Amino acid sequence: MTAFASRMDNVSGSAIRELFKLLGDPKIISFGGGNPSKDSFPVDLVRQMTDKILAEKGTVVLQYGATEGYKPYIEACLEYLRARKGLVGTPANMLALSGSMQGIDLITRIFVNPGDAVLVESPSFLGALQTFNLYQAKLVPVEMEEDGIVIETLERLMKEHKPKLFYCIPTFQNPTGRTLSAKKRRQVAELARKYDVIVIEDDPYCELRYTGEPLPTIKSFDEDGHVILLSSFSKTLSPGLRVGNAFGREDIIRKMTICKQSADTHSCNITQAIAAEFVAGGYMVPHLEQIIPDYALRMNTMLDALAKYFPSDCTYTKPDGGLFIWGELPKGTPALELFKRAVEEIKVAFVPGEHFFISPDMGKNTFRLNFSAETPERIEEGVRLLGGLISKL
Repeated sequence: MTAFASRMDNVSGSAIRELFKLLGDPKIISFGGGNPSKDSFPVDLVRQMTDKILAEKGTVVLQYGATEGYKPYIEACLEYLRARKGLVGTPANMLALSGSMQGIDLITRIFVNPGDAVLVESPSFLGALQTFNLYQAKLVPVEMEEDGIVIETLERLMKEHKPKLFYCIPTFQNPTGRTLSAKKRRQVAELARKYDVIVIEDDPYCELRYTGEPLPTIKSFDEDGHVILLSSFSKTLSPGLRVGNAFGREDIIRKMTICKQSADTHSCNITQAIAAEFVAGGYMVPHLEQIIPDYALRMNTMLDALAKYFPSDCTYTKPDGGLFIWGELPKGTPALELFKRAVEEIKVAFVPGEHFFISPDMGKNTFRLNFSAETPERIEEGVRLLGGLISKL
């Protein structure tokens, strides 16, 4: 039988995607996914925009498009970055993506040879870990504390491993919900320049801030193009549109564009046009102002319930935004076993934390909770049931 490529040897399917197969029962209270609330989708507005786009530009958006991206989309995103994040660039600095996950894939493809070191936050986003493993990178974990990665550890590992990439989610990180401090963001950019490391700044959650002030991007401290900023509309507008973008140095964006040509030719023109209309038409900020109070209510409901129902020897993060809360059970309490019992006995689901580490031996007693997909009433009930089960264990 024909052998699979060696790159597939240590790659498995997404544990979270497998988890979704268990959630067909509507009685299950799910804290397991990373989906935005279905109540946040501006269905009527998107329908109106789609009708308008097809009526006025139907023959354009239904035709093949430029790999670089639909021109009005690129222009709208560049202006949004300038207005919201103070980043200034030209169309040569931006590439439209089929979701920011594609950006991780393209960046890895253009920089990483088998065996090259890639530094990742520990724990980190499972989808990124899968991508790096597919390209046979040597993953090196960087420990985290409450305000993000430990800078001294990051520098030591850059010296020791000479990595090609450092991947991070600086704002409301997946899975922990932590946010990298402004001071550390500047230090990351400085270390990237000092040790010639490309930083992938994956920033899909930054607009979902419920308290505190926005922080500058790592990219804003980048003086020589070592940082690539990935943005996405998946958490703010719709994940089903599959629209994102990469903002970076011209030569890097060009290499990514060449690789994208063989991946999907170009991102969907219609969804790019919808996103462009949403941003350029001034709908994004009012939309965020509309959905953020509901998300804040759900997060605070979960935090209050955790304080009320969870045993005192369980710890958890208290984010300022995003979609996730990260917890730790007492040492020796396996989260995977808790998950199996929770689904079977109390109809509550979450994600065992071990899936977010580079080694299956790490994070056995950790877990991730998502609060965006359930109502406040079901969030409180689910946390109450889960806290009771943990107490039994």
